[in-house]
Amino acid sequence: MTRTLVLMRHGKSGYPAGVGDHDRPLADRGRREAALAGRWMAEEGLRIDAVVCSTATRTRQTLESTGIAAPTVYVDDIYGGYPDEILEAVRIYAPADAATVLVVGHAPGLPDTVLTLDPGGDFDRFPTSTYAVIRVGCDWDRVGLDIDPDTRLLGVRIPREP
Repeated sequence: MTRTLVLMRHGKSGYPAGVGDHDRPLADRGRREAALAGRWMAEEGLRIDAVVCSTATRTRQTLESTGIAAPTVYVDDIYGGYPDEILEAVRIYAPADAATVLVVGHAPGLPDTVLTLDPGGDFDRFPTSTYAVIRVGCDWDRVGLDIDPDTRLLGVRIPREP
C-alpha cells in the first residue's frame, strides 16, 4: 500500500494580551489560509484517513478551518516537538490501514521532520499554513526508524490568496 504523510504547520496565529503560547488562537488570516490549504488538499485528491494534531489551540483551529473531518488524536508531544517526537507520534497513533495521515503542528519541528524523512527534500521555507506531502515507503509503525529509499518529499505547498 502506498502511504502519504502530510505535515501541516498551523495557520497564522494572533497574539492577544495575557494569552500564553499554547492557547494562542488563529488570526483571521490563519483561518483563511488554513481553509485554502484544505481546499488545495481536496483538489490534489488527498483523502485524509487520520489526523495527529498538537494540543495547541492554533493547531486545533487550523484543523477545523481545513474542513478535514477524519478521526483525530491530539498529542502533547507535537507541541514544540522535534522530528523524533513527531515521528514517534505517527508510529503510535497512525492506524495501520490508513493510506494518508495528516499531522498538524509547529515549526521548526515539522520542516525538520520533512528533512529527516527526505534529507534531499528541496524547499526554501515553511511559513504558517504550509503543508508538505511525503510518499512513505514503509508501514506507519516503522516511519522514521530506518532510512527508506522509497520515502520522498513530493512537494511543499504554501497556501496564499491572490
